Amino acid sequence: MKSISATFRGLALGLLGVVSLAGASDAAEVRVMISGGLTAAYQALVPEFEKATGNKVLTSFGPSMGTTTNAIPVRLERGEPVDVLIMVGYALADLANKGKVVAGSQVDLTRSPIGIAVKSGAPKPDISSAEAVKRALLAAKTIAYSDSASGVYVSTEMFEKLGIAEIMKDKARKIPATPVGEIVARGEAELGFQQISELKPVQGIDIVGPLPNELQKITVFSAGIATVSKEPEAGRALIKFLASPAARDAIISSGMEPISAGGTK
Repeated sequence: MKSISATFRGLALGLLGVVSLAGASDAAEVRVMISGGLTAAYQALVPEFEKATGNKVLTSFGPSMGTTTNAIPVRLERGEPVDVLIMVGYALADLANKGKVVAGSQVDLTRSPIGIAVKSGAPKPDISSAEAVKRALLAAKTIAYSDSASGVYVSTEMFEKLGIAEIMKDKARKIPATPVGEIVARGEAELGFQQISELKPVQGIDIVGPLPNELQKITVFSAGIATVSKEPEAGRALIKFLASPAARDAIISSGMEPISAGGTK
């Protein structure tokens, strides 16, 4: 495992490139809207970006889709100021099609698998195969899934694929705005489905593991420059850093796979 000092040396080298991109202009305030999947890595990396560039990052959090008050599309419709959008890739592409993202500015940052969680100390079901997951779902009394990409897949595709969609209507529920792990930690659901990167920061749960390959759905998280941005160059510098090899370790630690020129793929 890479040492802490080696990790920060890597960060420093990566940030030198960001500083050169940012140039010698005055420090900027970069406004970011970000969904939950990349939050843990993002919060670890932003202070390093701010220190190297002198820019200040102001962040608003919300789901990539849906109609809740904090959902990113809803925030945009309200006219909230923003420079950088970081969210589920296909939701970002939809915003680009609607003219809300600068053409050509989108960058894929990470791949994120869906995982299953139980309350801390609860028995962990077998999820090694599709049939095992089906048995676990049928045995559970309550199930929770998110109102974003992973939950859309679980509720509209996975349950159908397993042939249990009708049964799940009575005991599986969508959780708007709140991390699914928190619902599981409170004992309000026996099983919770969400991206592993969103489950990992939650206290009071145990992550059973990722869905097996035959059921897994990888979500890509991407970043782009909002068409209303007042600081597009500073925004591009932030995206460049998040996509750089310097961000790799933080992304992997959060349970995701980096996508970058210096990454895995």
